Amino acid sequence: GLLAFIAVLIISCPCALGLATPTALMVGVGKGAEHGILIRGGEVLERAQKLTAVVFDKTGTLTRGEPNVTDIVPVGGLVETEVLKLAAAVESGSEHPLGEAIVRAASHRGIALPKVTGLAAIAGHGIEGMVAGQRVLLGNRRLFLRERIDASAAETEMVRLEREGKTAMLIGAGGRLAGIIAVADTLKPEAKEAVTALKREGVEVILLTGDNRRTADAIARELGITNVIAEVLPGDKARVIQDLQKQGRAVAMVGDGVNDAPALAAADIGIAIGSGSDVAKETGGIILVKDDVRDVVESIRLSRATMRKIKQNLFWAFVYNSIGIPIAAFGLLNPIIAAAAMALSSLSVIVNSALLKRLRLEVSS
Repeated sequence: GLLAFIAVLIISCPCALGLATPTALMVGVGKGAEHGILIRGGEVLERAQKLTAVVFDKTGTLTRGEPNVTDIVPVGGLVETEVLKLAAAVESGSEHPLGEAIVRAASHRGIALPKVTGLAAIAGHGIEGMVAGQRVLLGNRRLFLRERIDASAAETEMVRLEREGKTAMLIGAGGRLAGIIAVADTLKPEAKEAVTALKREGVEVILLTGDNRRTADAIARELGITNVIAEVLPGDKARVIQDLQKQGRAVAMVGDGVNDAPALAAADIGIAIGSGSDVAKETGGIILVKDDVRDVVESIRLSRATMRKIKQNLFWAFVYNSIGIPIAAFGLLNPIIAAAAMALSSLSVIVNSALLKRLRLEVSS
């Protein structure tokens, strides 16, 4: 009876159960780090395998974030150089990629920028400043509608540029329309492959951007994305994520900018691009060090593989105890053999978890 009692105590030790989850999570997080995917703990990895929708920001995430000025359309008797000078002046202190593109275009043409005062960014609309005694505005249709400046003369040209996937901005000076500046950003070469791979994994892909609907649709068509949410103000991105969650989706948000931080925090999983802002990286649960959006797919695959390993480990640990305890209770198991079996059970869980390192993340390989 004493031997049976000792055997039961030994064989019922839940070592394997205790090792089942942390060993798999440790290997999974390590595997991600090897591939430039930094995962903030096991909870993030566990949530990632439940994702049903991935929302992408456009600029700097699906595109290179290095736009260039492609078109300058003067209106009202101005010439291209004057329009570009006014636009570059108000954007001279901007850190936005579109603003930097305009300033860079002026620099390449050797245009000396005039002094600007009273600079003010208008969230979701554009920017304004005083140049040579006149108020200069640069932004979208909403800005000109708010300021009651007639921009109808530029509408046909705006529509044409937007259908080409360019971001067209209106510029006004002294209360009158001065012209249009169009900026285009090239897609990252791996973006379309990432979208296709996500669809194969059964994950819905959504494009979320503050750009005009026509521009967003043109980019989405090129990538094969059918669900587009455009013309979203920076402060409303988090609300869009919450609306998607209310519809029953488990949502990941992929972004790189300061404006994306609230949406990254609101999502079930925030995925930050490694080259993005520090705020975005601090907010994200997963950081893609290589700036490769295909790593979003790898994160989901790694998460699902890790959860499979955890379930396998728990299954075999339960089977071991379920079979071993009755045998030991009937006195059919020697304590020495029970001790060896207990050690073997723990070893099998560790080995099974270690096999996760053999997982091939093929999207970017």
